[in-house]
Amino acid sequence: MKKIYANATEALDGLLRDDMLIAAGGFGLCGIPELLLEAIKDSGVKNLTFASNNAGVDDFGIGILLQTGQVSKMMSSYVGENDEFMRQYLSGELEIEFNPQGTLAERMRAGGCGIPGFYTKTGVGTQVAEGKEHKDFNGETYIMEEGIFADLSIVKAWKADETGNCIFRKTARNFNPPAAMCGKVCVMEVEEIVPVGTLDPDHIHLPGIYVHRLIQGEHEKRIEQRTVRQKEGA
Repeated sequence: MKKIYANATEALDGLLRDDMLIAAGGFGLCGIPELLLEAIKDSGVKNLTFASNNAGVDDFGIGILLQTGQVSKMMSSYVGENDEFMRQYLSGELEIEFNPQGTLAERMRAGGCGIPGFYTKTGVGTQVAEGKEHKDFNGETYIMEEGIFADLSIVKAWKADETGNCIFRKTARNFNPPAAMCGKVCVMEVEEIVPVGTLDPDHIHLPGIYVHRLIQGEHEKRIEQRTVRQKEGA
């Protein structure tokens, strides 16, 4: 089975359509599949739903798809740092399904494990719980959350072998493993592809069985927020 493709456009060929649900890895600008997002923008598909912690910033990450009006719904935890995201939500142009971060990660993981739903205490008594099934266990109330089963997963790793076994670098792992798991098809971009047998099996963060298509590319390493102290005597 061919897994390695020349670029993002080729890797997404035949996978994209209007009205699909896409799970995207990343947290802020850390570990986002920027090459795949650019290719999705260029494809022109629309009315997309994204399951992602947030939407990057206005001109990077999923933010570029908000600017072109290709996203109709976000399943997210955080809407800050992106003015267009906030504007579209407050104006009613964009539907948002808010999820606590741990719940969102578990919904993705559950989908990847074939689990249709699970109970959690997170969100009980808040707007997050509205319209959801409540059930008591040992005198404590829980709400049921549904697993996410995405049409497509797009993720970014640091290094992968030719079969898709991969390693994420430090905090760039974030939502990428569960996002990769929950899609019917997973497309991954990496900074480096190495021969099979190069990576220590004990160091693999995501087995290649979850990865269907793979590309290598150059990535922009942005800093979302930089805080520095003023130089003494300045």
